[in-house]
Amino acid sequence: MTNEELILERLDRIEAQLSPMAQTAGGLGELWDDLTPLSGQAIRLLIRELEDVESSFQLEDALILIKKSLTSIHHINFALTQLGNFVDFVTTIEPLLKSAVPQAINYLDDLEQKGVLRIIQSMLDIRAKVAAAYTPEDMEQIGDSLVAMLGLAKKISDPKAIEFLESMAELPAMVDLEKAKAIGPFGMIGAASSKDVKQGLGIMIELTKAMGKLKGDNKRVEE
Repeated sequence: MTNEELILERLDRIEAQLSPMAQTAGGLGELWDDLTPLSGQAIRLLIRELEDVESSFQLEDALILIKKSLTSIHHINFALTQLGNFVDFVTTIEPLLKSAVPQAINYLDDLEQKGVLRIIQSMLDIRAKVAAAYTPEDMEQIGDSLVAMLGLAKKISDPKAIEFLESMAELPAMVDLEKAKAIGPFGMIGAASSKDVKQGLGIMIELTKAMGKLKGDNKRVEE
């Protein structure tokens, strides 16, 4: 093979190697031609957007922000760590929330069906009506009266007092007013021979004695 043939062969190999590069360069040129109008539009849009913040943006502020960020890098790392812990916590309790929320809804629905929520709403309405009808001073007086009534209820809770009140509550059902007749002195004497009347008079005397002690107790309280 002569020198001319060797040179031609090398030129062919170089041409084969350069051909893909030429095709790539042509494609890049076409891409650049396509991007040139878009880049111009993007630059013009960016300039218009920056015009809105031009009056409030200062380069010194950006430098101060960068300086504070560098000096507070420890706090930033701590905040990011806590954020990661919070994300882990939410990820952990998410299954529990998915099961707890339907249970809470079912529980509230059960309260609604039983009328508990309506009762609570009615109680709130009553409190609103009381607040509208009475002043704070009136409520203080009512509170004092309620305390006294609770003391009275405590006294009534004595077994003997309860038994007495229950017996007194049965009296109206035992009285037959149709049989009641006018009685004079002799009729009272005759009625006194009845066992029930005697027991009734005995109870009246005991009550009279107890009522007599009330005056003495009041005097001791006043002293």
